Parts: sequence; C-alpha cells; structure tokens
Amino acid sequence: MSDVFKEQIVKRKQTTKNTIIRILLIFVVAMVFFISFALGLGPLAVLLTAGAIFGALYIHSFFIVEYEYIFTNGDLDIDIIYNRSRRKRVFSAHVNTIEVMAHVEDNNHIREFDSSQETRDYSSGTVGESTYAFLTPIGGKRLKVVIEPNEKMLAAFKTGISPRKLHIRA
Repeated sequence: MSDVFKEQIVKRKQTTKNTIIRILLIFVVAMVFFISFALGLGPLAVLLTAGAIFGALYIHSFFIVEYEYIFTNGDLDIDIIYNRSRRKRVFSAHVNTIEVMAHVEDNNHIREFDSSQETRDYSSGTVGESTYAFLTPIGGKRLKVVIEPNEKMLAAFKTGISPRKLHIRA
C-alpha cells in the first residue's frame, strides 16, 4: 500500500466587516495622531502615534487568513495561517471518525448538519460547488467542519472514508 499525501491552501475571502474594521483602524490611528499633537504632547505624541500604528498593523495581520489542509494516510490536519507567516493547527482527526461528508447545501444531509453542537468554518467564506461539510465527534461534541477541498483532496478522502459516509457532487 502506498502512502497518500495531499495538501491544499484555501484563502479566506475579505468581508465587508473586515473592510469596516480596517477603516476604523485607520481612523483611530489618525485620531491618536491629531489629538496627541493637539494636546501638545510633543515627543510623547510621536510615541503614541507609533504605538497606534504598530497596534493597527498587528490587528490587520489577523485579516489575511489562509487555511492549509494536509491529508496524510487518512489523517486530516487543518492549519490556519495569518498574514502568510504565523501558523497554528486548528483541527486534526482521522477520516474514519467522520460520520458523514457532503456538500454544505446537500438537502439530504442538512438536518444532520443542523444537529451539530458546534460549527467551524475553514473555507474561503463563500459557498461554492466545492464547499463541503463533515460531522465528526471531537471532545464529546458533534462538530460540523466546513472545508473547500479540490478534486485531488476529495480523491484522497475517498481512500479513507467509507463510501456510504462520503457524498460527493457529480
């Protein structure tokens, strides 16, 4: 038996909420700049403005998000990558623990997906043809995980998930 290894990166799409927060961050930095100089704080104004800029850039880095799916011999790991530099493992499980996997809008499985106790979305944020969800028990909860696997990743899932649990759109 040969080893199966697939990986895929999915970029999170920007939302209106993120755009509004970015605009507010710019506004806050500008207000700190003008207020601190208006109060005549001199060198402290420069320090406060620099701190506000640093804080805004730090917060902004959390808006550039990618998910990496790593499938290795039946183990699925999902990492979140912030600002293309900071990585954190957010999900890990073996695919034989998956109860059902289907397209998120599959009418035959909506009731099952709605019965989950928690939902984690590791997709681009918009529902498309390749947006799937699966149910798995994690930590005593029934977890719904939303992902966007490409064709190669779906083929890898077929090697580890029972055909009666995997429902791929044709």
